[in-house]
Amino acid sequence: MKNQLHQLYAQEPLSRDAAYETLSRIGNGRATDIEIAAVVSAVNMRPAVLSEIQGFRDAMLELAHPIDLGGRETIDIVGTGGDGKNTFNISTLASVVVAGAGYPVTKHGSYGVSSNVGSSDVLQALGYTFTNDQDTLLRTLDRTGICFFHAPLFHPAMKNVVPIRKSLGVRTFFNLLGPLLNPARPKYQVFGTYDRQVARIYDYLLQDETGREFSIVHALDGYDEISLTGAASVRSRERQRLLHPQDFGLPALTTEDLHGGETAEDGKAIFLAVLNNAATPAQRDVVCANAGLAIHTIHPDRSLPDCVAEAAESLSSGRALGVLNRLIN
Repeated sequence: MKNQLHQLYAQEPLSRDAAYETLSRIGNGRATDIEIAAVVSAVNMRPAVLSEIQGFRDAMLELAHPIDLGGRETIDIVGTGGDGKNTFNISTLASVVVAGAGYPVTKHGSYGVSSNVGSSDVLQALGYTFTNDQDTLLRTLDRTGICFFHAPLFHPAMKNVVPIRKSLGVRTFFNLLGPLLNPARPKYQVFGTYDRQVARIYDYLLQDETGREFSIVHALDGYDEISLTGAASVRSRERQRLLHPQDFGLPALTTEDLHGGETAEDGKAIFLAVLNNAATPAQRDVVCANAGLAIHTIHPDRSLPDCVAEAAESLSSGRALGVLNRLIN
């Protein structure tokens, strides 16, 4: 670990192998809290580096609790978090809406670290019980159209890191890793990133993963999802484009429109308001935009406005609410 720390503090990027060794040591409990904090701080002090993200990801996936979907084709919608915008749980709501539209979802997420309320915080407040039992999760997926992979149960390596991340209270390279660590490796995935360089790194990594289709989102004003507050860069296997609110057939929003609650109970209230068709038009629109992009990732031949309309119908018909009710019950 000492050699890696010398490199990091000299602003020298770690090789993929060195990054793998570093995170393997942390994940296996062979690093002290001081060493972990030193690595996190040093990596945090400069832009993301491809070789390090590759090596860190290799180690995390090797140590992860695996899930075999048995050939099921699913989608995940997940952002890095750490954008500092304190929005409500847009990606989790979009996941429920997509499931309500008939597309199986395997959602990966965790507690909020650099934001007030994460996806796990809201689901726990709603009464969802986390598990990493494969049979239970697949049964839930088949019955409800969605299941949730609570990251701490699938990535035991994180137990040595979470207290330090909580103490730091800022985004770290683990924010960048999170969306890349879905243990089921779903066929389709929408990745949200708060940083353009991170979006490029994701694109490079995912181009090598044949058989997976993806959309990588970076809002130019810093959101890690489609915010409708301005233009967003969206990368897929085939192309990169700049999408504006009008491309979704929706009006532009303001930062205030997307503000989330301060507690899990606040997040729960917004969550239920959206699914019960009692939310503000802005809250509904941003959820439908992200759900629509997910559907478009599965069906790129369909127009974005048509995919948004499909998402909106999942909400207005009550099918999305039905998904949540079955999931919780």
